[in-house]
Amino acid sequence: MGRPAKRPEEFRREAVNLVKGSGRPVAEVARSVEIAEGTLWNWAKADRERDARDADPDALSESERAESKRLRKESAQLRIDNGILRKAAAYFAPETNR
Repeated sequence: MGRPAKRPEEFRREAVNLVKGSGRPVAEVARSVEIAEGTLWNWAKADRERDARDADPDALSESERAESKRLRKESAQLRIDNGILRKAAAYFAPETNR
């Protein structure tokens, strides 16, 4: 889990709306609201990506994406565990035939 946001969500939305609606460059808006240009750029990019996902009716929701990520990570760990167990079984199997 990431660190908590320093700015409220409403502030973020308003800053992104300034970028989208005013036609001013991100750097100029960032200076006017006193935040880092990179921060505002990331917020605007996330907003564009969210709009693109919302426009696609077949896109996954945030919770579905988070679950998919968790399941991929769990699957990768299980593959590693399975490989270790397979090697251990191969190592100990010849001892049982003696």
